[in-house]
Amino acid sequence: MAVKIYYDKDADLNLLKNKKVAIIGYGIQGRGQGLNLRDSGVNVIVSEVPGTPNYELAVKDGFQPIPANEAAQQADIIQILTQDHIQAEIYEKHIAPHMKAGKALCFSHGFNIHFKYIKPTKKIDVFMVAPKGPGSLVRSQFVEGGGVPCLVAVQQNPSNQALQIGLAYAKAIGGTRAGVIETTFKEETETDLFGEQAVLCGGLSELITAGFDTLVEAGYQPEMAYFECLHEVKLIVDAMFVHGISGMYRRVSDTAEYGGYTRGTRVITEKTRKEMKKILKQITSKKFAKEWMAENANGRPNFKQMREKCDRHPIEEVGARLRQMMEFINKK
Repeated sequence: MAVKIYYDKDADLNLLKNKKVAIIGYGIQGRGQGLNLRDSGVNVIVSEVPGTPNYELAVKDGFQPIPANEAAQQADIIQILTQDHIQAEIYEKHIAPHMKAGKALCFSHGFNIHFKYIKPTKKIDVFMVAPKGPGSLVRSQFVEGGGVPCLVAVQQNPSNQALQIGLAYAKAIGGTRAGVIETTFKEETETDLFGEQAVLCGGLSELITAGFDTLVEAGYQPEMAYFECLHEVKLIVDAMFVHGISGMYRRVSDTAEYGGYTRGTRVITEKTRKEMKKILKQITSKKFAKEWMAENANGRPNFKQMREKCDRHPIEEVGARLRQMMEFINKK
């Protein structure tokens, strides 16, 4: 099945002309989307908790944040951009009572809809517009005249316009300038979680740490281990980001390329690939979602312990010290 990609010509901003959009949560993504929507002429209101840094930032940006229940009552489209584990509670307490026919619920990640922690009334549209980049990039690209590619998905469509409204929303934040790929809540949620766990966050960080530990335990200086196993990751990832994996290999030494081909599969083995399939199975079976929500309900004891353990690893002390030497990092 051919992938569907939408661009500016496929989206009509006039669909948002007489609508009010509520941004629930003015974090990095909320700020980027909120500012872009406003600059596109959309009537935007923001909900944040008084006294928080995000609330103060919203005020500084010219918004007058209001409680979530007031935002939901006033708005036609409610975009929930708080963290996954608190969305269901916010929805039930503050948003659900105001979800009448003709309104729409929007997300940038499908977790709570796909795993049914949020069960919206069938009277409303439910769609997703998910930029494939942080809110800071969504904003900076928009200001520069570009955009970040987005995903769009429709879960409920009683208006028969949910996709068109989603595309209009994507256009208002700059997504259709780059391209908007049609997907489903299921596909976005499961691939996103898998990528985070097996590759981007879990897999990569464990690979880096294991490489660092191997060198240090063999008697090499921690500083050397840090540079070779963590610092230079950016060089390789940037090359992959722009040129792909084969393009990266063309931009490193022949020695590095040969070593990568011949030794990479000894690290990422068939056993590793089988474990990746187990991780994916735990995601699709909802086991991970249940585990994560239970962890939050119990006060996050394991999460806090693992975070503290990560903070205490020698690679963090060495890295903090070495990064002080790098003015190009400190300036950022």
